[in-house]
Amino acid sequence: MKKISILLMALILLISLLSGCSALSQKDNRANTFTILSASENKEIEPIIQQFAKANHINIQMDYKGSVDIMQALKKPSGYDAVWPANSMWITMGDTKHVVKLQKSIMTSPVVFGIRKSVAQKLGFVGKNVSIKDILKAIQTKKLTFAMTSATQSNSGASAYIGFLSALLGDPQTITSAQLQNPGLRDQMRTLLSGVDRSSGSSEWLKNLYLKGHYDAMVNYESVIISTNQELTKQGREPLYVVYPQDGLSIADSPLGYVDNGNASKEGQFKKLQNYLLSDKIQRELLKYGRRTGIGGTVTNASSKVFNPNWGIDTQRVLSPIHMPSADVIRSALDLYQTGLRKPSFTVYCLDFSGSMAGGGQDQVVKAMDLLLNQNKAKSSYLQASPQDITVVIPFSDHVKAEWSVDGNSEQQLMTLDNQIKNLDADGGTDIYSPVMDGIKKLSSVDLSKYSPAVILMTDGQSNTGRTFNDLKRTWQQAGKDIPVFSITFGDASDAQLNKISDLTNAAVFDGRTDLVAAFKKAKGYN
Repeated sequence: MKKISILLMALILLISLLSGCSALSQKDNRANTFTILSASENKEIEPIIQQFAKANHINIQMDYKGSVDIMQALKKPSGYDAVWPANSMWITMGDTKHVVKLQKSIMTSPVVFGIRKSVAQKLGFVGKNVSIKDILKAIQTKKLTFAMTSATQSNSGASAYIGFLSALLGDPQTITSAQLQNPGLRDQMRTLLSGVDRSSGSSEWLKNLYLKGHYDAMVNYESVIISTNQELTKQGREPLYVVYPQDGLSIADSPLGYVDNGNASKEGQFKKLQNYLLSDKIQRELLKYGRRTGIGGTVTNASSKVFNPNWGIDTQRVLSPIHMPSADVIRSALDLYQTGLRKPSFTVYCLDFSGSMAGGGQDQVVKAMDLLLNQNKAKSSYLQASPQDITVVIPFSDHVKAEWSVDGNSEQQLMTLDNQIKNLDADGGTDIYSPVMDGIKKLSSVDLSKYSPAVILMTDGQSNTGRTFNDLKRTWQQAGKDIPVFSITFGDASDAQLNKISDLTNAAVFDGRTDLVAAFKKAKGYN
């Protein structure tokens, strides 16, 4: 008995020691992990970051988010050691606690139009100075459409939009709130944005969309146009021709800033990383990725295979960007874009209310839709409805349970729709295809040149009854229109089934298993 007690005490002591070692190990790992809140555009150059991390025995974790999410995260910056957005304005608007310091631009990339070269030639844009009013005229005469990220979700879209405003106002020293009230400016901007034929919440995803689809043009970073053209060339396809607007040009300045949490060791790591990125060797390396690193945006000793003049890329052009307005004016401009200037959205939500969603799943869907439909909550993420938007909700299980719609942005009607969703019961099996087919048919019956369309499907299971993927495929092909079906996964949702829908419709799948509300916000940001 005594031996058993001694053995038991020894076992408890060993477990205690091991637990202590594990806790110390976890603490050491946290201390040696440097976390950067970063724009998604930096994914392409992450190998350069990880070379530094390996050489300096630091675990660098890149947390990629959209521009608005970066801005929001900076308001409660705990957990991050550095921030690296595409543009300084997101730090300016988000760093309300003034914790970001040692901020320096690492590289730059102008926001440009990439237009299929044959289209650019027909428009007379090749080898010429092109103004925003020239582009506006091409849109008015139905000779040009373009894809662009949402100005309220992605920096490339926001920067282009603010550049458009500046150009249409005659390139003032800076934009004021009073100028945003100009009716003529608003009319011109609505016309310009009517040329957007596909929207996105991510610049990199927009590139992939262009490579999969058949579009005239896209607004994006020069560096993204370069990488797009490199892929188009490999595929034997027509490249994009870069048009630098002679007025209203905006530049992504890619600032890297330290988030001061009072940790001297982390600050030392940051300074070392920043100096590394600004070193001559790494600045030359960044040129290979199509990033500009010269003073005034000029580029020297860059490869013509990257900065290819046949693609309209001008490395000797001195770039004269607009002066970004104050944070308050930017916020007002973004609100105006979302509620009055952007191309209206026609969104069909197909929501899974099958039996497996009962409880936690149902609660999360209700919470997510409340965030989008409650306009006070939607405003915090720049996801408000506009007066011309159309919102349709189709809840389903093994059959379509209902179909509700709201035209416009009446807060009362949207709250009624919100309450209808809250009063639903979850029961039955799962047929994901029938509601999506209904959504496609509804969208195909209207003039989609007037809308940014999307079906947003959310499900927590596999489709096990009713219609099939082939039924959906026929419906989508018969519609003959570019109608994307974005999917949000939850629970045991079939990635294989949803990926097939995404591939068919040139859309994307968002993972909502860890944060369903965030997934809904992201999906809505794509139209």
